[in-house]
Amino acid sequence: MRRSMPAAGAVVVLAGLVTAAGPAVAAEAKCTPKIQVLGHLAPDTYVPDTTPTQGVLDLGTGNLAVGVSGGKPVYWTGTTLHRIPLHDATLTGEVIAVNSSGLMVGRVNGENGYLFTYRAGNAAPTPLPGTGWPDIEADVNDAGYVTSLTAQGVATVWKDGQKVRELPLPADSGPGTRVKMITAVNTRGDVLGLAEQDYEVPETGEHKWWNYPLVWPADGSPARSLAPSGGGGFEDSYVQDMDDSGRVVGYDWLGPWHEYKPFVWSPPHTGPASSPGVLNTHPYGTFEAISRTTNVSVGTAKFHPESQTLPDQAQLWPGSGPVLALPRLSPNGASTAEAVSDRDRVGGSAVNAKGKLRPVIWTCASKQAYLPQK
Repeated sequence: MRRSMPAAGAVVVLAGLVTAAGPAVAAEAKCTPKIQVLGHLAPDTYVPDTTPTQGVLDLGTGNLAVGVSGGKPVYWTGTTLHRIPLHDATLTGEVIAVNSSGLMVGRVNGENGYLFTYRAGNAAPTPLPGTGWPDIEADVNDAGYVTSLTAQGVATVWKDGQKVRELPLPADSGPGTRVKMITAVNTRGDVLGLAEQDYEVPETGEHKWWNYPLVWPADGSPARSLAPSGGGGFEDSYVQDMDDSGRVVGYDWLGPWHEYKPFVWSPPHTGPASSPGVLNTHPYGTFEAISRTTNVSVGTAKFHPESQTLPDQAQLWPGSGPVLALPRLSPNGASTAEAVSDRDRVGGSAVNAKGKLRPVIWTCASKQAYLPQK
């Protein structure tokens, strides 16, 4: 999320370099370790430290993947690209998530943006009522529950296009607190999000500005706060995904210095987050996703954008041992990892030898992951 050999050769050689890195990952039957380059739309220019216009954002069953290409919401069957049939082809967006039955959740970006649901073969996506927040995050689980924020910033759960639950803040939340984002819902229905307090105490002028992760249990009981990994202020804890056991992954961001550190919050969430550290070639890194049941986390190893000693690199953590690298598409090309499945597939983006950004899937990813030689 430096090698002098071609990418194809790197995959073959590196397949044997994963030794005692952690527990075995449930691998796809008869899969071949490779970097699968998917169909794409223009533009495909890579710009460091910006939101990619190409990439796999989630993985479905079989050979289904969803994401963004050329800034448009798309999905793939195998390597074949399919555009979401928006009513206006000039609109931009992404497909953010997909469940095991193929129900997709995406967003249209911009001032008049909204969330939508879609299934392959439908004539058009279905807008989700009440949404309209630009660059909104969302997720969907196998029961078809969609979680996100409304246009008014209310954390909400929908089913079949109808609102079924609002997600309130904990009763002891301080003044000026709001739900900043909703990032995940797991199979049993636990919802993951982030709260932010931004408040100036009238009597003292003290400015309280910090955030903390929240989990809303599936049983409807009140939200539980997770101990933030950051120290508040400019140091924020961004939770990104949650597995079926309730394990949460994300990263600490220390701004404006662009310092990232991956963290894991383990159930029952009574203690602080822990970190496996960063990839040994990079000072910073993130966790963007965790597999449902196999405890594999993926993200991106980083440098400061103004001090790019090495390009970003997709990374994988098997749940124990050191963080590992996933091979690059080209020796000096950046890469990111945004999604991981129980079938040992990792989705993201990578720059090819011509400097073009491509949506990619690492198949048999754990067999390709390796500890770089410094």
